[in-house]
Amino acid sequence: MTGISIAAAPAQTAKAGYIGQLYDVTGLALTSDAPEVEETKRLQLAAWQTLDDATFLSVLATDVTWSVQSGPLVNVSAAGKAKADVVYEDTSAVAQAVYAEGTATIGFTVLDTIADNFGTYAGDGLGDDWQVQYFGGNNPLAAPAIDADFDGQSNLFEFTAGLVPTDNASRFNLTIAPVLGQPTQKHVIFSPIIAGRNYTVEFHTSLTDGAWQTLTGTTQSDSGNERTVTDLNATEARKFYRVKVGKP
Repeated sequence: MTGISIAAAPAQTAKAGYIGQLYDVTGLALTSDAPEVEETKRLQLAAWQTLDDATFLSVLATDVTWSVQSGPLVNVSAAGKAKADVVYEDTSAVAQAVYAEGTATIGFTVLDTIADNFGTYAGDGLGDDWQVQYFGGNNPLAAPAIDADFDGQSNLFEFTAGLVPTDNASRFNLTIAPVLGQPTQKHVIFSPIIAGRNYTVEFHTSLTDGAWQTLTGTTQSDSGNERTVTDLNATEARKFYRVKVGKP
């Protein structure tokens, strides 16, 4: 006779090869519907008694005492559904179950699926993981408009430009320089250029009215993390330049 591995609540079962012999419970095991759960969502957990013949008995979730052992979990319901909390990065969590004399735990990952929803940083336009990395949790110095390192550039700009907001040596530099022997040309030199960012040089002939325009008629060269864009038509009496940094 083959041993029965799953039953609702049997008084006894037959072990493989031993008709009529009672099984012995050796422990408690937990499973989950998936190895990960999105933040704020629920993950179904299940409990099983392990038997001494390497089989299992299903345990009703409502008969188990569930709890949060560690990590970003709001709770585990009486039905064994673990509710994930908001996270700023993918984070490990552990749930615990107690049934009869057995105790077991199960680990899984809470996925950061929303980039800007963590604590007091939620909805401010900055990546929560970036803010926690440099400022810890719930720090007012992490606000977008704050210049935390006094380098003249806001946290929002430094986030966009890929800079370190707590180091005033980490800043975006822009220089306008003449081109030797070419009086109608200008170099627009800026750094650092960072992978995953896009840079658009714009110009204006007045700072009081009109709109900035994308600079055309240029050449471009890179040296390390520095880029030089040369305006080949700098013929205006006054011409102002700026670099627009974007994060796709």
